Amino acid sequence: MKSKLLNTLLILFITATFAKETKAQTQNLNISFLLDLSDRIAPKKNPDFFQRDLGYIKSIETAFVNHVKGKKIMLLNDQMQVFFDPIPKIPNIDQLSQQLKVSFNPKTNKKDILSVDNIYTQTSSKIYLHTIKDNHYVGSDIWKFFKNNVQNYCIKDKQRNILVILTDGYMYHQNSKFLDKGKSAYITPAFIQSKKLTSSDYRAIMKKNNLGFISFPYNLKDLEIIVLGINPSKQNPYEEDVIKQYWTDWFTAMNVKKFHLITTDLSANLAPVLQKIISGK
Repeated sequence: MKSKLLNTLLILFITATFAKETKAQTQNLNISFLLDLSDRIAPKKNPDFFQRDLGYIKSIETAFVNHVKGKKIMLLNDQMQVFFDPIPKIPNIDQLSQQLKVSFNPKTNKKDILSVDNIYTQTSSKIYLHTIKDNHYVGSDIWKFFKNNVQNYCIKDKQRNILVILTDGYMYHQNSKFLDKGKSAYITPAFIQSKKLTSSDYRAIMKKNNLGFISFPYNLKDLEIIVLGINPSKQNPYEEDVIKQYWTDWFTAMNVKKFHLITTDLSANLAPVLQKIISGK
């Protein structure tokens, strides 16, 4: 009887310890941004889109800072960073990128936490405004970023890993125009039209022709993804559905357990949505 009681207590202790460690890991945030600096942010094309991007970044940064401020210093193990692919031709881009890489641990000074808001606001604005002023939009090779970097850059042990992709939902870069038995490394309005994905039976057409993004044999079960700013063409009533189906199938093929595909809207409208996602509530 005594032996059974000890075994029961031991099992309860192990279970409680495991649950505590699991909870602690989910409270450690590792947030990565992948920015699409294509002509979608050009004021002549979309007058307020770069401001929306900055607003989205602000909302997520605020949620991150609130999360960090709500933890005991001794429990801090949180970080946030920004990635580009390709690297934009902006003066001091290495320095600006480093400024957007923030990390907190038990040795963190509280002043460093409070400075994040100002740093992110100023530095992200510099990157967008310089891109617009220079009128040189390098775009974003999202497909290649996943192929080469997503596993190494965006996934850390014992952390809740979240990748935020700021893009219009289309995927295209001149260096990644690959096709493989119906699958592609890109999707554009013209491509969607050419594949006749313009009616309510788009799923059947996709299945019949094996359409979708070329995926990779990766297990991204420890990565959450937010695709933010989807802006479908108004010429096709099913454009948004097709775009979201492409992303859904791609993430599912790579075993992404949780993802959000969010259509563009005023940053003020999406702020509470984004903050709720980041807080995990």
